[in-house]
Amino acid sequence: MKLNSMKIYISFIIVICTIIIACSKGSSTNPMNSSVDCSTPKTFSTNAAPVFQAKCALSGCHGSGSSNGPGELTTYQQIFNARNDIRNAVITRLMPQGGSLTNEQLSSIVCWIDNGAPNN
Repeated sequence: MKLNSMKIYISFIIVICTIIIACSKGSSTNPMNSSVDCSTPKTFSTNAAPVFQAKCALSGCHGSGSSNGPGELTTYQQIFNARNDIRNAVITRLMPQGGSLTNEQLSSIVCWIDNGAPNN
């Protein structure tokens, strides 16, 4: 009986170590970020705002009067206030619903947010 308990204990330790190693390797390279190229600085007015206008600030999505998710995304302040939720939604490709962002559009939003989301 003692030998059986020892085998179970060792198997348990091996499984836990495998999970820890797999998780630590997975966090160093996030496949969700693989398409994001932030080598070129992004601005709100030139890069991010046009994407929000074309893909988000639409009737039935996050246009005027919207209560979906973070609500309206029609002004800089609204977008800035929701920036963390926006980043998570676009990087995981949950948004825009019923559409998609090109890699350039995704980079425009994520890189602008990662750079502090300045009003520039």
